[in-house]
Amino acid sequence: MFTILTVQACGVKVNYNLTGGSTGDAKTFQVNFFQNYASQSAGSTVEPGLDRDFTQALQELLTNQTSLSLTNTSGDLVYEGEIVEYRISPMTATAQQTAAQNRLTMAVKVRFFNNTKEDTDFEQRFSFYFDYPANSLLQSVKDEAHQEIFERITQDIFNKSLADW
Repeated sequence: MFTILTVQACGVKVNYNLTGGSTGDAKTFQVNFFQNYASQSAGSTVEPGLDRDFTQALQELLTNQTSLSLTNTSGDLVYEGEIVEYRISPMTATAQQTAAQNRLTMAVKVRFFNNTKEDTDFEQRFSFYFDYPANSLLQSVKDEAHQEIFERITQDIFNKSLADW
């Protein structure tokens, strides 16, 4: 389904796929479980299952956008971290001084290790949000919100770790 293009220049072989990622000499990736520590951030709450769902979303994105194989141990590329924020905040007010819109914000702290090219390792916080009407309960928009937030954060992590050209 995905095409890999191998470029050889000046004796250096670099693998690129059509999604813009450079996997270099890596053959495998590992995504360690992202623990949910959001409750340690003032104003944040813990959403049950968020840690599992986010970990799986990152695994799926890397599987779909690279030719790398997922492994549980000794991956060439290793992603690990924590969910550090999961917060609902009022965004806009009505004339009656009530919230007209809420914002769900999620942030993760990611540590990336490239065991084939160590100068690309990093530790960084990634976050995104989803706005929804204040008269809606989070439960009614949660699936859509998580999908949008996960898509953006996982793509940002992918771009930071593998889109280095």
